[in-house]
Amino acid sequence: MEEIRINKYISKSGVCSRRAADKLINEGHVTINGVVAETGSKVTEKDIVKIDDDIINLIKDIKVYAFYKPVGYISSLSDEQGTGIASFLPQGMGLFPVGRLDKDSEGLMLITNDGNLMNEILNASNGHEKEYIVTTRQKFNNDFLVKMAKGVPITNRATGKKIITAPCKTEALEDNSFKITIIQGLNRQIRRMCGYFDIDVVSLKRVRIMNIMLGNMRPGELKELSQSELIKLRRMLEKV
Repeated sequence: MEEIRINKYISKSGVCSRRAADKLINEGHVTINGVVAETGSKVTEKDIVKIDDDIINLIKDIKVYAFYKPVGYISSLSDEQGTGIASFLPQGMGLFPVGRLDKDSEGLMLITNDGNLMNEILNASNGHEKEYIVTTRQKFNNDFLVKMAKGVPITNRATGKKIITAPCKTEALEDNSFKITIIQGLNRQIRRMCGYFDIDVVSLKRVRIMNIMLGNMRPGELKELSQSELIKLRRMLEKV
């Protein structure tokens, strides 16, 4: 392996993005063979790189999968009730889910062992699109979709503050079903947006994350991304 910059090495290890790596380096958390690293430092595989006391190794076999999370499972790897998604995933590969999808919802999740990729996708400021199909108990009119698209006041559960959701795209499919494309990922966001208008969500399915489509996958199915899908995904992330 030829020499590469330390921030790129850390990024390729899956720990964090290059920007976050630069911050760790500048704050003195990174050492190379026991010497505190500088921003322009270069390393090879033979060097011992540590963040604080933890040795950092390159991920030689990065994996990214599309996964169809079934209804009834939480999007973490495990929980006390055994309803996590770990049983659907190959073991011993360091895989973890990118983001979340609530227990009552189904559809597309990305699964990877690349922490940098995960951070780039989850960064809310990057405005990555996620598309859903929503079925409601009540019928709705076009005015409902127009108002949903403009933004809806809900509480940000992370901060406790009232916010207006970012503008989004909506499209009617039937009189009780619509497609919605959002760039945020607030907790149970779409259900709460609908609830503001006294519309109950019966089913919610995520069908797209950026350029990755759910397609004809079945609940519980795991499929490795094709080379072309992965290349396009990374190019979209680089444009931000």
